[in-house]
Amino acid sequence: MDTHIFNKQNSLFNQFVAEIRDKNIQKDPMRFRKNIERMGEILAYEISKDLNYRSVDIETPLGISHEFVYSDKVVIATILRAGLPLHQGVLNYYDDAENSFVSAYRKYTEKGDFDVHIEYIASPSIEDKVVILTDPMLASGASIELAYKALLTKGNPKHIHIATLIASEEGVEYVKNNMPSDKTTLWVGAVDKELNDKKYIIPGIGDAGDLAYGSKL
Repeated sequence: MDTHIFNKQNSLFNQFVAEIRDKNIQKDPMRFRKNIERMGEILAYEISKDLNYRSVDIETPLGISHEFVYSDKVVIATILRAGLPLHQGVLNYYDDAENSFVSAYRKYTEKGDFDVHIEYIASPSIEDKVVILTDPMLASGASIELAYKALLTKGNPKHIHIATLIASEEGVEYVKNNMPSDKTTLWVGAVDKELNDKKYIIPGIGDAGDLAYGSKL
């Protein structure tokens, strides 16, 4: 499986990683959402380098220009609700993309542990299409795997790009071991070493959904 980790080299992306981590900047939910959206745009651009392209002739006011445009059919999928700003950022760059939405949640037991459950999916066919699966946090990796399996009810994708901002080492390894390595590419902003006992990434950013849209009961 090809894996791209953005903060292994210096770029503007690292500025946004720093800002979404900063507990003071996080107090402004609009800025938090906007930063994640902008990170989605950068991810969309980088992923576009892996797509297939075809030659087209474009008529200008003064002649014909020969250009290359991507030929893959793209479906952008996201896990609700935390993934929405990231999804929007990717969608900003793929004007004609189709969209999928998967609702996943943690169901806690009395002991404090949990299982991830898929509650809802709305998706077009993904048969022979390129799926960009977005989720800002890749903690244990279970949500991504379950979302992928839910999407498979809508067809067999040509390729899967997993786009995430902050991952744990455990989550990265889980994805490598449980997703089809021959047709999955992982794009990560930064990889942190630890998960706490509640499976939150340390140092991470906290709860991305709460930071973007307010705390939940």
